[in-house]
Amino acid sequence: MKKYILSFLVFSLSCDISSSKPINNPDPVLSIDNQDYKNMSKAYFASGCFWCVETIYESLDGVKEVYSGYAGGSTINPNYYQVMSGKTGHAEAIEIIYDENVVSFDTLLKVFFDSHNPTTPNRQGPDYGTQYRSIAFYTSDVEKQAIMKIIANLNKEKYQGNIVTEVTRLKKFYKAEAYHQNFEKRNPNQEYVRAVSIPRLQKFKRKFPKLLKKYR
Repeated sequence: MKKYILSFLVFSLSCDISSSKPINNPDPVLSIDNQDYKNMSKAYFASGCFWCVETIYESLDGVKEVYSGYAGGSTINPNYYQVMSGKTGHAEAIEIIYDENVVSFDTLLKVFFDSHNPTTPNRQGPDYGTQYRSIAFYTSDVEKQAIMKIIANLNKEKYQGNIVTEVTRLKKFYKAEAYHQNFEKRNPNQEYVRAVSIPRLQKFKRKFPKLLKKYR
């Protein structure tokens, strides 16, 4: 009975604060152009609530910065409320700034597929809607080939052809509002963060301890 009640409470939560005021609104998001990341590479993924995905990638050695945002749709300069409506075509996505000398794109891909369920269309945990769909974005043919290769392998070895992850060329990444950046770190006691985000992060850390920053 306790397990049932806990499951109900988790699935009654959502990565959606559109009906309430932002929590602990942080400082304005710094532009990547003002950072010392000129020699860094970028990667883009969508795999559910960006609060969760951002903090997972920020824990990786070689990752310098991660931004929450929107990608995959047609609406120009979308805001959170528009994306949450499901009418923009955009998904909650992240931009990863990383050092290829420390962590490879293939490793980022492995983390992507091992830290969410790529077989659930338009849903990740308690969050559902096209804005939470699974997308592996690519910016070059090399990245596309790497994505297609890992999907083919996982479909054969683990998922029996059931992966629904979209493989899409990135057209434009729009940074989300400032209060979404580092949301989990800034709001550790928020209900969704405690029930969903932190457990998802801890599960990832237990699975891949050698990839974490503290191990370098």
